[in-house]
Parts: sequence; C-alpha cells; structure tokens
Amino acid sequence: MTVETWVNRLCKLSPISSLTMELVKFDTQKIQNPEISGVEYQKGELFGDHVREYLLEKWGRLSADCGGIDTPLEVEHIVPRSKGGSNRVSNLAIACHQCNQNKGAMDIREFLENKPSILAHVLKVAKTPLKDAAAVNTTHTQIFETLKAKGLRVITGSGAGTKYNRCRLNLPKEHWIDAAGVGEIEKLTIFTSQPLVVTAMGHGCRQMVQMDKYGFPRIGDKAKKPVPGWKTGDMINVVKGQNAGLKAVRMKTVTSKGNFDIREGDQILSVSRNHIQPVHRQDGYNYSF
Repeated sequence: MTVETWVNRLCKLSPISSLTMELVKFDTQKIQNPEISGVEYQKGELFGDHVREYLLEKWGRLSADCGGIDTPLEVEHIVPRSKGGSNRVSNLAIACHQCNQNKGAMDIREFLENKPSILAHVLKVAKTPLKDAAAVNTTHTQIFETLKAKGLRVITGSGAGTKYNRCRLNLPKEHWIDAAGVGEIEKLTIFTSQPLVVTAMGHGCRQMVQMDKYGFPRIGDKAKKPVPGWKTGDMINVVKGQNAGLKAVRMKTVTSKGNFDIREGDQILSVSRNHIQPVHRQDGYNYSF
C-alpha cells in the first residue's frame, strides 16, 4: 500500500512521533445525529461545514435547480422552514445564488412546476443517501488501522474540518496544504511553495499476451531482452547529444538497440545510452515538481 510504504520511508529519515490523517470527508453520524456532540457542536461553524461537504458530494457540486457549474453554491431547503420544512439533510439541496433567491420561500414543487424532469430528479436525489460515503469511510478506516499498527500516535480529522481550517487561516486550496491542515490546529507555517509530487507507477505489466475486447489473444508479444543496468522507470540526466541538459527525466522504454525513450513533459524523446547518467533507480514511483 502506497501510504504504508511512504510512512515507513519517512520514519527512517525523520524522528516522527505522530501522524495526522483525514479519516472522513464528513462525519455522517454528526450530520444525521448532531446531538451526539452537544449544543455547541450543533450550532457551530464546523457542523455547517460537514453538512455542506456532504451536500456538495451528494449533488455532484452542481446547482440542483439549474445544473449550473463554476458558480458559488448555497444550501437551500427543499420544503422551506416557513412551511414546516426541517433542517434534516434529506430536506436540503445545493443551489446557485440566483436560483436560491428566485425560489425564496416557495416549495420546490411550486418553484419547478414547469420543469417536471428536474423536479423529479431533485426529489429522487433528496431522499437517496450518499452511497459512496460508507465505502470511502471504510477504506480510510483500514488505512487508520494500518497507521496505528506503526506504534505512533495517530491524529484524525475530517475533510469538512480541513476546509474550515483552510478558510479560517486564509490558505490557498492545494492538496499538500490541506494535508498539513488536518485536525485541530491553531496556526500553520508553510516553509515551501513547491512540494515534491510522488506518483505511483507500479513495476510494469506481467501480461504476456495482449487481448482484444472479446478476450482473444491479439498477437504474441516478443520476449523483451533486458538491458543490463537499465529498466523502465529509471530517472536519468542527459549529459550529451541533442537533448543534453535534461535533468531527472523518467525513462519510458528500454530497448536493446542502444536508444532509450524518455518522457519530458508531454514529449517522448529518444536518447543514446552513451549520453545519459543514472540519477535514481526505478522503485515504483515517479518524482516531479
């Protein structure tokens, strides 16, 4: 597992005493049963963040009334409070500001009476719980158990709490910054503006024969002749030839003919094995900035 691999690597390099992870995007228990955390939690900003994150995922980050995208979205009541509507999640939807204002205190059935297909969709989605929530939370729980087995203190948080911290501390929206903002934090000092991007690439494919869409073999692959000292995934510097000056590029294809294909951005270039120097041997990951 990639997470476990990198925890083990970093623990060897640094004196790490605790780990922090985002256990869930939103706490489904606290959304449906807010009383379990007391009055302060029910009325706090963080509870609202849990609800908003849940609704954004449930409605696909689109306005329920018009399907608008790339616009600020707001929480709206399907049945308005003035007509007996509750604050339960099943009575809440996501809408753009204009739709929310136009709807006002109208019931959704009245507001969308001329758009029966949209109305039917809204009513159907409203009563359907977010199916992925439990599955995602289960996966994160397994990661949590794996981290606990390391013997380190593990601090957990939610995605809604991370978003709350980001907005409170006025931080930009970046995954690596969000990772540092998980849990209860008072302040966050960032010492870099450029993280190292690590991408899991695997160790190659063991499939011997390519199949067509019906499952029949297309053509038998020729046995690849390994090149001593080189393999796909190695990172190299190009020191000679037409592409001299390229640094830390990933080797894409290794051939026994003497020329290797390398990936530089979106381009595939060919270099001679006599013009390159190894920087990092293939370990299943790609590194970039």
